[in-house]
Amino acid sequence: MTEVSAKKRIWGWMMFDWASQPYHTLLLTFIFGPYFAEIVANSLMTSGMTPDAAKAQAQAYWGYGLSITGLIIAFSAPVLGAFADSSGRRTLWIKTFSVLYVVGAAGLWFADPSSFNIAIVLMFFGIGLIGAEFTTIFTNSILPTLAPPKDIGRISGSGFALGYWGGVLSLFIMLLFFAENATGVTLLGIAPLFGLESAAREGTRFVGPFTALWFIIGMIPFFLWVRETPRENATEGGVKTALGSLWKTIKSLPQRSSLFAFLTSSLFYRDALNGLYGFGALYAKAVLDWSIIQIGIFGIVGAITAAIFAYFGGHIDQRTGPKPILKVAILVLIGVCIVVVSMTRESLFGIQFSQGSSAPDIIFFICGGLIGGMGGVLQASSRTMMVRHANPLHATEAFGLYALSGKATSFLAPALVALTSDISGNARIGITPLIALFIIGLVLLVWVKPQGDQTA
Repeated sequence: MTEVSAKKRIWGWMMFDWASQPYHTLLLTFIFGPYFAEIVANSLMTSGMTPDAAKAQAQAYWGYGLSITGLIIAFSAPVLGAFADSSGRRTLWIKTFSVLYVVGAAGLWFADPSSFNIAIVLMFFGIGLIGAEFTTIFTNSILPTLAPPKDIGRISGSGFALGYWGGVLSLFIMLLFFAENATGVTLLGIAPLFGLESAAREGTRFVGPFTALWFIIGMIPFFLWVRETPRENATEGGVKTALGSLWKTIKSLPQRSSLFAFLTSSLFYRDALNGLYGFGALYAKAVLDWSIIQIGIFGIVGAITAAIFAYFGGHIDQRTGPKPILKVAILVLIGVCIVVVSMTRESLFGIQFSQGSSAPDIIFFICGGLIGGMGGVLQASSRTMMVRHANPLHATEAFGLYALSGKATSFLAPALVALTSDISGNARIGITPLIALFIIGLVLLVWVKPQGDQTA
């Protein structure tokens, strides 16, 4: 078999970000999430619920669904990571969870408004999200083997940038040719392609099969060019060996203060970031009454800033290390959350807008750009920081713990938002808990060593 060059291997690895990003951009955030909220809220209003209460309840259902999926991911990730390390067969796991990604995404086609079943729709979404998260764990664990440590930050940032450009392109395609607005036409003013029926929202529902197809095509370079080096110490000890290795790592965490602090910090700030991604578009729908197409344009702005910031952030990371970038990104996101919570269609911080003003729309577009940009560098630099703490022989296990830190409380942000939305009956106030989560994550970064477990 022809030897794959190091450059091709890096490009193949980065193509995973390109292939997988639409699940987060199109499904979780900007197309399917708001569609779910719209259909559920309309159904609840038909049954007699007030508009505000119906929107808050729809947001709560979405939050509870994300919480259950997050718990499944959280408690499975470290064990699967340890098992993959002990067997030395990460590529097999990537293929396995790729199937879940495709099945879950494609299944969202059945979210027909006329027969919308909340449980079944959330089940398909959860299956796909599990596939997306676990393929990410195993591909992230390959990162330390791609290049010398000094280049990891740049590669990580470039990978995220490529992924976000994929998100931008996929969102453009959906908005221009498929996702219909209230009058049944796309952003181009045409009916959805392929004869998809606007009345049945087939153009918007096509986002599921489209995301699955995008992933299948995008993963071809990954499977062609990214090959694992056989592990000399790989074993076939099965789950028992994996659990033993994992338990040994967990017991060592109190003695590895920097790693422990980083995992705990990221537990909170990544949960808050995912909360912003998961509920930002729902906020735009409920508070600002944006259409799916407006939300999609908002998504394009966020994805473009994410791609730009992630790319240049990766180069800054290469010079300064990831810790300063993490602190700045969290501070900016705290500020964004305060603005979002304090803004209604009529006012900001109690200061009234003129009637019919576009100021709240402009402000939220700016917030979207900052969420995208800071979220991009936060994720890329977090991945770099994890590499600085990971033992190369147990990289998948380490990224499994990293996933655990991001998912062990992944139910927390959605649950807090859902609960606050339920109690207050106000989707805007429901975002408030994210501020506290970001602040906790920022404080815990104090105990994280800039070089991780590596020497400077």
